[in-house]
Amino acid sequence: MLFRLSQIYFLRLVLALGFLLPLLLPYGGQASVAAEIAELRIEPAGRAGKTHVFKVEAAVTPETRALGLMFRRDLPADSGMLFDFGQAQPVSMWMKNTLIPLDMLFIDAEGRVVNIAERTVPGSLAGIASNGPVRFVLEVNGGTAARLGLKAGDRVRHPLIAKGK
Repeated sequence: MLFRLSQIYFLRLVLALGFLLPLLLPYGGQASVAAEIAELRIEPAGRAGKTHVFKVEAAVTPETRALGLMFRRDLPADSGMLFDFGQAQPVSMWMKNTLIPLDMLFIDAEGRVVNIAERTVPGSLAGIASNGPVRFVLEVNGGTAARLGLKAGDRVRHPLIAKGK
C-alpha cells in the first residue's frame, strides 16, 4: 500500500511540474530558437533621409519562423526579427500568440521594401500578405515605420540579404 501511495504522489508531482514549468520559462514556455543578433540598416530610397540601424534576430529555419516573436511581452526599441524564407515567394504572416503590435516590412530578394503592414493587431489570426513575391520580412515595434518615415522602395542591408543575391 505504501508503494502504491508513493507512485500516486510521484505521478501528481510530475503532472504539477508539467503544468507549472511552462509558466516559469521565458516566452510562455516556448524556447527562444532565433539566431544571433546582427545589425540591419534601412536606407531611404530616392529621398533625403537618415539611415536607420536595428539589431535583429534572424529566423531562418521553419521552427524559428513559426515561433517568430510569439509570447514576447516587449521588444526593445530599434530591434526586431528578420525572417528569411529562402527564396522569393508570396508571403502571409499572422499575429497568433503575438502580444505586442508590430510593423511588418516585406522585402524582396534584392533588399528593397515591397510593402509595409503597420501596427498589426496582437493575437489576430487574419493573414497579413506581401504585395507580391518577397524573400524577407522584418518585424519591428508597431509605429516604427511611421516614426522613422520608412516607405516601400527603401533599401535594407543585412548579412542574410547580401548572401541571398
